[in-house]
Amino acid sequence: MRAARVGSGKIPVAMGVTCAAAIALTACGSPTGGEGGATGENALPGAEQYLASPCPEPGTKPAGKEFTYWSMWTADEPQGKVVKHAIDCFTQKTGVKVNVQWLGRKLLTQNVGPALNTNDVPDLVDQDLNQMKAAVVAPGGTQSVEDVFGLKVGEGDKTVKDVLLPTSHTMEQNADAAGKPFLVPYELISDAWWYQKGGEQVAPPKTIDELFGLFDKAKQAGKSAVAQDGDINDYNTYYFTQVAAHYVGPGGLAKAVSDRSGQLWKSDPGYLKAAQFVERLAKGGYFIDGWDASKFPQVQQRWADGDAAYLFNGSWIPSEIREYLGKQGGGKKIDYGSFQFPMPDGATHDIVEQLPIGFSVLAKAKNPEPAKAFMAYMLNKDILAGIPAVSDNLTPRADLPVPDDLKPIKATLEDTKKEHMLIKDGIDGMFGGKYVDAVLYPLNNDLLKGKLTAAAFVDALAAKTAEYWKAQG
Repeated sequence: MRAARVGSGKIPVAMGVTCAAAIALTACGSPTGGEGGATGENALPGAEQYLASPCPEPGTKPAGKEFTYWSMWTADEPQGKVVKHAIDCFTQKTGVKVNVQWLGRKLLTQNVGPALNTNDVPDLVDQDLNQMKAAVVAPGGTQSVEDVFGLKVGEGDKTVKDVLLPTSHTMEQNADAAGKPFLVPYELISDAWWYQKGGEQVAPPKTIDELFGLFDKAKQAGKSAVAQDGDINDYNTYYFTQVAAHYVGPGGLAKAVSDRSGQLWKSDPGYLKAAQFVERLAKGGYFIDGWDASKFPQVQQRWADGDAAYLFNGSWIPSEIREYLGKQGGGKKIDYGSFQFPMPDGATHDIVEQLPIGFSVLAKAKNPEPAKAFMAYMLNKDILAGIPAVSDNLTPRADLPVPDDLKPIKATLEDTKKEHMLIKDGIDGMFGGKYVDAVLYPLNNDLLKGKLTAAAFVDALAAKTAEYWKAQG
């Protein structure tokens, strides 16, 4: 997703917190759709029906009369409309007043962060797990939400824990200093290779050679193979971290960036093999012309216009492209196809990446109980149905339908044989985002642009990692 827009996509956030996922911010690629959303001919057919739907009864009766919520959304974008519907319904059914401020993607760094050292903080905030951990959890700004998982959602005796996919909240990164969960998800982001079917279904490649075969076929047809918005550091690292994760598994990347000697990058051959994939991609002339001098979202939009065959990006792509096409007019629609990265030769980890977006309660919250009751209400099936219906995104519930565009990704996320891991192992949220900014992003950009060989990249990673940690003391 974009870094400056956690919900839309692409560039790094200020104060060292970078784009995750995407995933979410408006200049960084968007895991959750662009602000404003598609309207008119490109609007989702179920959006108006959802927003006019009756309010379900809450399963948890809140104590307290009000709470304050600072939102990562704006009120007029798709997810904002869904959350606003939830707030209106919650107030209607419980009488609890929700004091909401629609602050947008940078709320953690521009609003929440500065407030942490005061007693004037909101009760509830939301953002993707990586950014929440880097900006709020690390300085001790959240409290445990373990009790929320036992609250009823308004569907008989079903609790929050009952309705959520376990893999959406049980990852080790969803833990504060005391080992307690700090985030309850309501949206889920993943990633895939995207293409436009145009009447042709691409057989998902089973090997890396088959993947490059698809790229070569596109080039032979006179089309650029891969679209890449080169000004988004987060997007540029997808290739290396995806392939590396297939070799080293969940937790492997996090261990490497945490290794103060830097030698783990060299001692595990999986990192070199991943770098060799990127080197092959970089030197093969597969990227669209001008990718490394572009300004997001120019290249993504060129892909939508048919100038390149493939795009590796988040599950928010149909939502973002729908927004773009809606603004262009003309009634164009895309029949999306997608597939996962194939298993590299010799790799043993069949991984799928995900990034939850959800709610956290601040440590200094004055009204935590009604805020937690609202978190449970948001996960009611009739409320959460708005995420796919209005914003064309995925939820952490298995029983909600999704648009055809996202069905392959949803099936992959629900595949119990897959090893689930946080996008990029959560390394962009580690150490306040400072490590990736100082070490991984610059080196990876040089590798992707063909300025470094795979071997030189790994050597530099080891050396720069050791230098980074030495500077930290």
